[in-house]
Amino acid sequence: MLDKIYTALIHYPVLGRDGRIITTAVTNLDIHDIARSSRTYNIKKYYVVTHLPAQQDIVKKVLGYWTDGFGKTYNPNRSDALSIVELKSYLEDVIEDIEKNEGQKPIMMFTSAKVRPNTITYEEGRKIILNEKRPILLLFGTGWGMPKELEDMCDYSLEPIRGKSDFNHLSVRAAVAIILDRLIGESVLEKTEK
Repeated sequence: MLDKIYTALIHYPVLGRDGRIITTAVTNLDIHDIARSSRTYNIKKYYVVTHLPAQQDIVKKVLGYWTDGFGKTYNPNRSDALSIVELKSYLEDVIEDIEKNEGQKPIMMFTSAKVRPNTITYEEGRKIILNEKRPILLLFGTGWGMPKELEDMCDYSLEPIRGKSDFNHLSVRAAVAIILDRLIGESVLEKTEK
């Protein structure tokens, strides 16, 4: 149930402005802020997914500084948040890791700023999370979104955060925090404690 939720930030494959498959750059802010949101909502593991060695080196340096280096003692809260981050090259590696740890493949939820096939509401997503025994993997994209091949791997697509807005271009960091709160915020936790 709530102890088997995972997040993944996908840097490849994602869409570029022109709709072609690209790799996006890892940002320090995404590593830190999504880890903090994930840790706040008791996410089991936050995966940063990039296949480029230079980008992987950035992730490793950030994590090393805050979980093993000076940052660990300088800011223990940041170290705690970053302790749940794991670097993987591809989404398939993430799925394999979850399956190894949980004994079964996760239910995958695709996030998008657009309505897609198999779109469910946050209320429906909450019910799945609360009632399903399998682990849950929430996918977040970078660039101009995730391609159809990733969408096709997913069981569900979550509704856009602001589907009817004339401007719908949140940072992925903000989107992760909002979606986690809508799916497993305090009201959800209160229901599970009763």
